[in-house]
This record gives sequence, C-alpha cells and structure tokens, in this order.
Amino acid sequence: MSSKSVTKTAAEQSYPITLRQSVQDAIRLYLEDMGQSQTECLYQTLLAEVEPPLIEEVLRYTRGNQSKTARILGITHNTLRTKLNRYDIPVTNGNS
Repeated sequence: MSSKSVTKTAAEQSYPITLRQSVQDAIRLYLEDMGQSQTECLYQTLLAEVEPPLIEEVLRYTRGNQSKTARILGITHNTLRTKLNRYDIPVTNGNS
C-alpha cells in the first residue's frame, strides 16, 4: 500500500461514508499503487471489477429474483441475462 494512504480511522471518518467517496478512495489508492506504471483501459478495468460484485450482491438481496434485480439495477431483464452470462454469475433462487 501507498505511504499516502487515504484510509481514515473510524474516529476520523464521517459516517455514513458515501459510495462515491468509497469508490473515489479506492481509485486514488489504485492509481497511487500503480506509481509510474501507465494504466490502460482503466474504465473497462473498473467496470469488469465492479459490475460482477454489484450484480451478485443485488441478486443476493433479491434472493435470486432476476426481475427485481434488473429493476433495482435499472437495466432490462435481457441486459441482466447478458451480464450474468458474460461474467459467468450463477443464479440460484432463494440463496444466490
């Protein structure tokens, strides 16, 4: 990890920390850890790292209900199915 860690102690953080701030902190740390190395396709890399766990957690939240998951994510059911296949995310109703 970088010596310029932006992680704050519990006493220093204002709660609740926003999702935006969490993502911003993670990207800052990632870029600092990269040092002088050039990152390529950061946008695609970010999507590939963030989208699968987002879908998995919403599926878990909806107990595998793909219609509810698609609605919560703001995408169509067909788009969800495409992403499930792309990321090889298994779907089990009741305990995803």
